[in-house]
Amino acid sequence: MTAKDRRDDKEVLVVDLDGTLIRSDTLYECFWQALSQSWRAIPVAANGLSGGRAALKTKLAALADIDAEYLPYNEEVLAYIARWREAGGKVILVTAADQAIADKVAAHTKLFDEAIGSDGTTNLKGAAKARLLRDRFADEGYAYMGDSRADIPVWQGAKTAIAVSPEPAVAAKVKAMLGSEVLGDTPAPGAYFKALRPHQWLKNILVFLPIMTAQQYGTVTLFHALLAFVAFSMVSSSGYVFNDLMDLRADRAHPRKQKRPFASGRVPIAHGTAMVPILLIAGLISAAIANWQTFWIIALYFVMTCVYSLYIKRRAIADICTLAGLYTLRIIAGGLATGVALSVWLLAFSMFFFFALAAVKRQAELVDLTRRGVQTAGRRGYTVDDLPVISQLTLASGFVSVLVMALYINSPGVQDLYSAPWLLWGICLTLLYWISRIALKAHRGKMDDDPIIYALRDKTSLACIAIMILCAIGAAVL
Repeated sequence: MTAKDRRDDKEVLVVDLDGTLIRSDTLYECFWQALSQSWRAIPVAANGLSGGRAALKTKLAALADIDAEYLPYNEEVLAYIARWREAGGKVILVTAADQAIADKVAAHTKLFDEAIGSDGTTNLKGAAKARLLRDRFADEGYAYMGDSRADIPVWQGAKTAIAVSPEPAVAAKVKAMLGSEVLGDTPAPGAYFKALRPHQWLKNILVFLPIMTAQQYGTVTLFHALLAFVAFSMVSSSGYVFNDLMDLRADRAHPRKQKRPFASGRVPIAHGTAMVPILLIAGLISAAIANWQTFWIIALYFVMTCVYSLYIKRRAIADICTLAGLYTLRIIAGGLATGVALSVWLLAFSMFFFFALAAVKRQAELVDLTRRGVQTAGRRGYTVDDLPVISQLTLASGFVSVLVMALYINSPGVQDLYSAPWLLWGICLTLLYWISRIALKAHRGKMDDDPIIYALRDKTSLACIAIMILCAIGAAVL
């Protein structure tokens, strides 16, 4: 059936919102948006759920104040609707989302003749939506565009069934219907893996630092360090998913972060909500296998990441201190997992060095804001006027970390532990160069907003890492 035929037959195109018009679910959008504003969203959600799903949607919609402009719209669906309207057809948005959300989306897109949503009492989904459409369009019929198993009763009452990125089983049912179409693809597995931010697992190598500095490489020690690495990787990924769900609106307004799996809609945020506890449990089990001390330190790490995302992230300087502390917790966990005593020098170095890394990340973000003409960072406690102070903090803390390293090298314990300790001065010189260079790159706007990602892509940084590794090996074996 062509678009002209549909117009002549007076067939109405009815479009679903969640998973169809947008690559997301507004119920979860509202929850995470509300939670990013206040932790009180949790008791509000629990209270709303007691009144039914429709009541929950109304309460969360009022609390979250969703901005329709930044929802991840499906461009293929928008184009389909535009072609239908050009042919003279009528288009109606009918969704299980709250009426307030439906009205905002209709007003923003300007593609719908009418918008109908849940009213706080009736959850307009599945059989309820099918009854509404059957009663309303009994004479002229309708074409329905949806995406999920819940839409099957609605498709069964439609003249034309259009499925958007459905699951294979749903796609098969839709293709068996008369006048059916399937648009889009299911989410690629690679998008789920990317949502874990596996490149950030490089930070977790810090759990091996205690055994490296103490030169204790026994089989049991290495196994426990590996358990701590796996535990931190899973728990940190849980924290990254949690953070990305909290930052949906801010990420969608960012030129690069809008491509992240959850912000772009390539991975449903409902799946992300489930990923947070699954990854956390997997990480804590790995930590418990090592020992209970490791379990509790990694549990503390997760709590700190959640507090950071909920509150500290919006507090200037406190966020940098917290990030430095989260880095250092990895070293502490490595020592507890392996039973290796931690050096005060190592802990002091890590605090200053990772404070510098966190500060340079904020520096890069502020430089980017300046270039885009934005005065304030989303969900941050900084303005572009703070850039000179943050730049000074980066260099000052970085140079102090090098000073701590120099004092450590000159300590009696190092002279006894290494056969050629003078080679360790090469690490100090290389660090001094790299910290100065990365601060300069950030100042020029040539560094990604994450120094870890930058170091992995930058040939000079990789060369610096190689030099420091060679210096450490040479000091131990020569």
